[in-house]
Parts: sequence; C-alpha cells; structure tokens
Amino acid sequence: MAWRVGRRAGVLAVLAWLGAGCGGKDAEAERYVWKLPTGFPTPRVPADNPMTEEKVQLGRRLFFDVRLSRNETQSCASCHDPARAFTEPLVTSQGSTGETHRRNSQGLANVAYATSLTWANPSLTTLEAQALVPLFGKEPVELGFGDREEELLGRLRAVPELEAEFQRAFPEAVEPVSVATLTRALASFQRTLISGNSAYDRYVYGNDVEAMTRQQKRGMELFFSERLECDHCHSGFNFQDATVHEATSEPILPFHNTGLYNEDGQGAYPAEDPGLIELTGRPEDMGRFRAPSLRNVAVTGPYMHDGSLATLSDVLDHYAAGGHARRVRGGEASPLQSGFVRGFTLTEQEKEDVLAFLESLTDTEFLTDPRFSDPSNLP
Repeated sequence: MAWRVGRRAGVLAVLAWLGAGCGGKDAEAERYVWKLPTGFPTPRVPADNPMTEEKVQLGRRLFFDVRLSRNETQSCASCHDPARAFTEPLVTSQGSTGETHRRNSQGLANVAYATSLTWANPSLTTLEAQALVPLFGKEPVELGFGDREEELLGRLRAVPELEAEFQRAFPEAVEPVSVATLTRALASFQRTLISGNSAYDRYVYGNDVEAMTRQQKRGMELFFSERLECDHCHSGFNFQDATVHEATSEPILPFHNTGLYNEDGQGAYPAEDPGLIELTGRPEDMGRFRAPSLRNVAVTGPYMHDGSLATLSDVLDHYAAGGHARRVRGGEASPLQSGFVRGFTLTEQEKEDVLAFLESLTDTEFLTDPRFSDPSNLP
C-alpha cells in the first residue's frame, strides 16, 4: 500500500534482501505446468524464483495464515477475499491494528501479469518485493511486523509442519525459513491466481456464440468504441494496459489521471494521496494512478484508488461526465487529466448495456476455485 521503499536505493535494498539466504534458481525443480485459459500467455517469472508446486502450496497456506500478522488477527486473505476476486468490500483497507488506510484494496486476479504493483509505485514491479509492504510496512501498518522480522521468522520456525514445508519448497536454501523464502512462496501462489473463464472469454476465445447475451454484446461494442475510449487503458486479454508476460519485450508502466479530483482548478488531488507525484516529484504526475484490470470488476467494488465511487454505475457516470471533478465543478476539466477522459453521452439503455458487458467479465469458477481457498478449511 503506502510503505515507501524509496526510489533507486530502496529498490536495490529490496532486491538485496530478497536475494539473501536463498540459493537462486533451483536446478532440481521440475518445470511447472501452467493451467492457462485459452488465449492467455505464460506469465513472466523471475529467474531466481522458478515456479514449483511446493512453493505454490506453501504460499497458499501462508496467504491464509493469521500468524503473518503480529497480533494474529489478519492474514493476506483478510484484505483479499477469493470470493470477491481477492478484494474486500471496504472503501479503504484497515490494518491488523485497526489503522484505516488511505487506499482501496486492489484485486489479485491475474496479478501475475501486472507490470507494477499497488496503485502508484513504479518501483514495485515484482510480487516478491511487494510482499514486503504488508508484512513490514509502517505507514500504514498492515500486518504489523515492521522492524520485527526475526519475531515473524521465529514464529514460523516454531511450527514443525510449516518448517518442513519450507524445506520441501526450498531444498537448496541455506535457511529454509527466511524473508526471502517467505516472499517467494507468497509470490508463487499469487501468480497462479489466473482468471479467464468468464462469459466474455467463452464467447471470444471459446467460440461459444451463446455465452454472452445480446445486451452484453451491445455493451461490448460500446466499450471498445472510440466514443467511450475505455479500451485505451483497459486493453488486451487482461483489460489492463500495464501488462507483462513471457513474450513482452519491454514492460510499460503507465499511470493515468482520470479527473477524479481537481481541488484548485489546476488539477490538484487531495494532499493525503496525490498519486504518482508523491514518489516522482514531477508536477505532471499529480493524480496519476495505475489502471486496474477489469476482470471480475462487478464483484470488486467500491472503485477507484480511494474507494470513492460505490458502484459501476457511479464509475460510468464519472467517465461520462469527463471526470467526477468536472461534474462537480460545473464543467471545468482538470488540465492534468488524460486526453481519453473526454466525456460521452449514453442513453439509459446504452448505460445498462455497458454495465451488462462488465458483468460478463465475471469468472464465477475463479471466485469459487478450491485451488485458491483456505487449505485449513478443507475436510
């Protein structure tokens, strides 16, 4: 969320930390077999953390384990519920100590394909590095282990069964239970959270002409039209412009100002969360945030980086007005907002059609997939 790892120096420190105590690429690891939907490319995986089933299962167990919060009240799944495409219904998240955060929890469906993690941090480009944020971040407190790494590791090592799982997952590691192996296991599990069996997928990739309703098809035409411009930021198989995979040559890191706020007529966002400018210092980055994937978007509300729009209908109204700020400021557009956020007019029927199309991106199989559930609840 908002833990600042710094810019270049911070990234180097994170990489050094992740590399400590782990023996690099495991030569004995069998090649992982991806279960990818039709039309989906293979995710890019760091060379020093090849996928193995042992890591995935360890990461799954850890993802749902409340021992990863210092007071044992929260797990990763507390803010990333599988039934909600790994999001939560709160406007903004709340940490294990009760601290209210400034941002809405992002979904993890297809996070393996994201070029950057969190809403507005170009330094966090791997799931391994991002895992450090909730575990050890202090601003805000999430899981609460800031400056208490050894306490967390000692807690995990004290569980013989869990320590044995670490040893199986990382047989070449000098110390099986470490920050490096912990984050690598969590990252491996998250890379398996792939969603691609919605009605839209069955229609487009599966050639099932009956998978989508007529209304959803009308909405799809509007979504991809130059009239609405939606697919400029929500493009490709993952409905997200910031996408990377094995065949990607050079990942892009786009961030966008959608005109949600314009507090001074010059494009200012609220001081408590001004967006990308907070890290870059560049005036043009005011209000810029990463565009999330729209897969399963119907179950991931509330919306926007601060959860300020409650429904998808509200989101459509925001873009139709050419930005929420423009709507409330009597037609004055932010000078910093994206040129694709120009506004448009929809009839009530057309609006319902677009909303129906967004519903067609829901993958109900993914939301109930037992592979992504809490293993402690299995019979």
